[in-house]
Amino acid sequence: MKGADREPNAGIEPVVARGELFILSAPSGAGKTTLVHHGMKLLSGVEFSISHTTRRPRENERDGHDYHFVDRRTFDRMVADGRFLEWAEVHGNLYGTAVDEVLPRVERGVDVLLDIDVQGAKQVMSLPGGAEGILQTAVWGIFVMPPSYEALVSRLRGRDLDDAPEITQRLAGSLAEVDQVWDYDYVIVNDRAEAASRILAAIILEKRQRRGRMRERVNRVLADFHAHGPYS
Repeated sequence: MKGADREPNAGIEPVVARGELFILSAPSGAGKTTLVHHGMKLLSGVEFSISHTTRRPRENERDGHDYHFVDRRTFDRMVADGRFLEWAEVHGNLYGTAVDEVLPRVERGVDVLLDIDVQGAKQVMSLPGGAEGILQTAVWGIFVMPPSYEALVSRLRGRDLDDAPEITQRLAGSLAEVDQVWDYDYVIVNDRAEAASRILAAIILEKRQRRGRMRERVNRVLADFHAHGPYS
C-alpha cells in the first residue's frame, strides 16, 4: 500500500522502552568490580544497583556508594516486608537487591547492572518470565570467569582484603560457583580488564538494538518518512 493511501504513522503506537536488567556473577577475585567500573565508563544510560549487606565496610568503602550497610535486624525486616528482588547469604553475610533500587530506573528506560552471586541470580532468573512479574522487563545473565584457578588464587591474595581462612573459604566456594556458568546467557573470561569491559559494553549495546528497544526511535523515523509524502 502506498503512503498516500493511509494516514501518516497509521498503526504505530509510541512505546517508551523500559530498561533491562543485566546480572553479573563471578567467584570472588574474578575482577567483576573492576570490570563494572570500566564498562560503565564506556556506556551511557546504564546504572549500577547498590546492594544492601550486613557485612562490615572495608577500608575506603562508603555507605550508599559501594553498598547500603545495614544491621541484620534491618535486613531481616526488609525481607519480611518483601522489599528485596533477591537476597542470599554469602560467606556468612547477607546481601540483597532492593526492588526500589531497580524499578524506578527500569521505568525511566535505564539499563541496570546487578552485581549478585549465583544464589541471587537464580532467584531473579527463576521469576516468572524473568523479572517481568515485578519489573516487567527482560533479564540477562552474564558470568565472569577468571582465566584460570591459579589466576583466581593470585588475585585473592594480591588484593589484600581477606585473611588466609577467608581466602580458603572463598576458593572452596569458587568451584560450586563456576559450575553454574551454563545457567547464564553470556560468559566473559576476564584475563584483561579493558578487553573484558569492552565485551560487557558490547553485550548491553547489542540488546539495545533489538526492535522492541528501538521502537520509539524507529517510530519517529517512520513518522518523518510518512510526513514527507507518498512512497512505495
